[in-house]
Amino acid sequence: MWGNKKPDAPQPGQPEQRNPISNQPSRPAPAAWEEKPAMSTDAMRPLGGTADRGTARLGASLHVKGEISGNEDLVIDGSVEGLVQLDERKLTVGATAKVTADIIAREVVVFGTVKGNLRAKDKIEIKKDGSVNGDLTTARIMIEDGAYFKGSIEIDKSAEKESSSHAFTRSSSVPAATATKTI
Repeated sequence: MWGNKKPDAPQPGQPEQRNPISNQPSRPAPAAWEEKPAMSTDAMRPLGGTADRGTARLGASLHVKGEISGNEDLVIDGSVEGLVQLDERKLTVGATAKVTADIIAREVVVFGTVKGNLRAKDKIEIKKDGSVNGDLTTARIMIEDGAYFKGSIEIDKSAEKESSSHAFTRSSSVPAATATKTI
């Protein structure tokens, strides 16, 4: 019996035990592996909107002192002191944000408070409750009624050459100016 059961039981039994053991972890592992990369590569997000995939957020309770640089859009709701450099991306300064920093980005939208110089390759927007105290360099500028701005504006004509938009042409016809605006 031992001779018959060992060859019969170990050969079918051991491979069956090994296969379920190796198959069970390998089956869940590929299933888990397939799901996790889909989640980590944000396979579902691009369908909903590409902006979400490349947008980072600095929450209202966070305080950063130093330099922030990166290759994704950023929304700041907390406070930042230092330098924010996002070159080809968009920076949004939220309504609760207090930023004491020089900012370099493709586009800057200010709902909160900024003290520092802003340089945007495309445009700078100061919304109605926004406040900026510093010099602006950009191709296009928009300051809503109710916004506060103190500083100078320089229209960057090199951005105008890169784009054939009429908005650039109209904006660039305004020479550099120094202004204080409180509405």
